[in-house]
Amino acid sequence: MTGTIDIEALCAAKGLRITEQRRTIARVLSAAVDHPDVEEVHHRAAAIDPGISIATVYRTVRLFEEAGILARHDFQGGRSRYETASDAHHDHLIDIESGRVIEFHDAELEELQRRIAERLGYRLVDHRMELYAVAVPDTSA
Repeated sequence: MTGTIDIEALCAAKGLRITEQRRTIARVLSAAVDHPDVEEVHHRAAAIDPGISIATVYRTVRLFEEAGILARHDFQGGRSRYETASDAHHDHLIDIESGRVIEFHDAELEELQRRIAERLGYRLVDHRMELYAVAVPDTSA
């Protein structure tokens, strides 16, 4: 889940060389409460260190992903978006108008998915759910 893992510490634990620019990118990603794409990570990192190039961000994000530190999501709409990798399972609801990504976990839904797989003769080992939605206007006023 986003914003809950110290990426810099994970880099150290995995023996990754951490340059100042990688440290800045790691801190930007650790602080993210959304699911930024590479361009947004670059924008945030460049606000801290204007010398960070978009190419450096691409390379660093790929390195972190290959090390299992980041998870990439290819939500509808084109660009890959990232969050810290986590063992805590969660699903995503994506507001297709604003691009906002909402993380959620629903035990009842998890059980339903397991039962469906079982009914079809399978044992569920993993899944990824993405719900695409638009906000419903509040008509209570």
